[in-house]
Amino acid sequence: MANFTEILTYTFWDNSVKEYLMALGVFILAFCVLKAFKNIGIKKIKEVADHTRIEFIALLIKIIDSINWPFYMFLSLYLSFQFIRLPEIVGKTISYIILILIIYYIIKNAQSLIDYGVQKIVQQRKKEDESFDPSVLNLLSKFLKGLLWLGAIIIVLQNLGYNISTLVAGLGIGGIAIALALQSILGDIFASFSIYFDKPFQMGDFIIIGDDMGTVIRIGIKSTRIKTLQGEELVISNKQLTESRIHNYKKMERRRIIFTFGVVYKTSTKKLKKIPGIVKDIIDKIELAEIDRVHFKEFGDFNLNFEVVYYLNSSDYNKYMDTQQSINLALKEKFEEEDIEFAYPTQTIFLNET
Repeated sequence: MANFTEILTYTFWDNSVKEYLMALGVFILAFCVLKAFKNIGIKKIKEVADHTRIEFIALLIKIIDSINWPFYMFLSLYLSFQFIRLPEIVGKTISYIILILIIYYIIKNAQSLIDYGVQKIVQQRKKEDESFDPSVLNLLSKFLKGLLWLGAIIIVLQNLGYNISTLVAGLGIGGIAIALALQSILGDIFASFSIYFDKPFQMGDFIIIGDDMGTVIRIGIKSTRIKTLQGEELVISNKQLTESRIHNYKKMERRRIIFTFGVVYKTSTKKLKKIPGIVKDIIDKIELAEIDRVHFKEFGDFNLNFEVVYYLNSSDYNKYMDTQQSINLALKEKFEEEDIEFAYPTQTIFLNET
């Protein structure tokens, strides 16, 4: 018994055998508890989560389950080393490893939360619009992940004793230089964020920018692609789009349409008075059209001009053209019945005999 006591009190590297055994016991106990929690506790929590079917709880369980044995081992070592005296370099090394592992798992799990949030937003937007393009959201997700890793690196370097003020200043100067060199590209990228959040147009919208018009088929990170009426694909930078005046016809609930026509001067006043009623009757019979006004507007050089204003309860351009065609054909047919002539450029020469 005395020999055993002597062995326990035997000291080397500033610690007794008893202290080493206690540290070893703490290490084994901590490691076993952590492994039991991972293998048994997580399994039980998973079973409960499967019954609740709550996605966020399942995500949290996945995050906890992603923590592997190296973290548990170094954490157990750190706890056990509190019971013995170690060389400063060993203690610091273990502390740094624990810090790096903690930051690593925090960043990794924060990325999982970002992916989960982006996925939920994309699913919601897909329900609202099947043609939704998640490119901007994916870029924003990568940008946030990059910021997380940059922050993690700065925290680690600071804890390792490095002076990060010089590094931050260098990053600031380098960032400015990169921003100046990539000014055009960065402008388009930030413009894509503006388009995504402000939503001046979406895929499938018919828009007009200056002299160009067409249907939006893709909103990318740097540019937007438009299918023109002629059939070619027009590529416009996002920055140019945000700086331009855009006419979005998809947002238009109905069209206000103005058109004119003229009849010949020899048309009698009686027939002129009948023309507004004829036009109103024609438009009233068209389902999508709603008459606003019809007026004998002016005396032209070669004709008597009428102006018609009506509303089309649709933003579709083809429906507008179909409706206008129906009106024109009905007017031609009715004027033929009433013996009313459309005007065309003519000249009448009067000769005086002397």
